[in-house]
Amino acid sequence: MIGYPVRVGNREALLAGAKRCIVEKGYAHTTARDIVAASGTNLASIGYHFGSKDALLDAAILDSFDDWDADIEAALHDHQRGTAPDRLAAFIDVLIGKVRTDRALVAASLQWVAQVEFSEAVRGELAQAYARARRGFAAMLLGVPEEDVDADEARRVGSLGLALVNGVVLQVLVDADHAPSGQDLAAAVRAVAAAGDR
Repeated sequence: MIGYPVRVGNREALLAGAKRCIVEKGYAHTTARDIVAASGTNLASIGYHFGSKDALLDAAILDSFDDWDADIEAALHDHQRGTAPDRLAAFIDVLIGKVRTDRALVAASLQWVAQVEFSEAVRGELAQAYARARRGFAAMLLGVPEEDVDADEARRVGSLGLALVNGVVLQVLVDADHAPSGQDLAAAVRAVAAAGDR
């Protein structure tokens, strides 16, 4: 049987081109013409498929987040046992590895996050992503299935996970040599918990 090349549609080509531009130029410096050149499409196709360049870049960042989530979940599959600090350490170490290998994408995503002051769409997308992430972090730290995490646990425990993740990402970007490892953070959590029992 003769194989035919799979034809990629303009929407997929635009997303792939936007992701490539975000990594090469950053979110803030990517123009519509850059995306068109990288995707082999035309300016009109951006408006047709996404409405605007900003909406396309938002979609590309969110699509990249989805790729990351899948990679991190796969890497963590074997680290579901042990104590909460052990699970946290494993997660943070996987995260640090992703930040080191995808540094340009992480930096671009921070430029995107900075748009929350200027874009209701970005604020709304990020709020939804945080809501989903809180429940996932709480489940990981508590060692239970996500469906067993109630709203209060998601808000409290999940927010701790988000705060740690965002803080570690910034520290790795700013000064990777002095950023904490997963084991450093696990030891810190244990030390704080022990101090609370005194």
